Amino acid sequence: MIFIAVKFTVRPERSEEWLDLVADFTAATRNEPGNLFFEWSRSVDVPHQFVLLEAFADDEAGSKHVNSAHFKDAMATMAGAVATTPEIVNVKVPGSGWSEMAEVRPTN
Repeated sequence: MIFIAVKFTVRPERSEEWLDLVADFTAATRNEPGNLFFEWSRSVDVPHQFVLLEAFADDEAGSKHVNSAHFKDAMATMAGAVATTPEIVNVKVPGSGWSEMAEVRPTN
């Protein structure tokens, strides 16, 4: 599995519209064959920062993603809204998605 984490620091005046700005990109990516997850979160510590966690089944799925029209369109759109160059972690890991955390279980 290819696991990717990206931090996007958005221009303050674009922050409230960010999730709407990336909505079509998010939907298109989630519908790609080989996409395992594509999830946005907002930082609780850094104002105007959004974190994207995404995963693809293999190199082929990842390559198709970055070569898609919706990816290229989104990168152009995002460029006008980010305050800094996004930071990324891109690694191959074993598995095919999320696993349960063994250390914490719900109590009754």
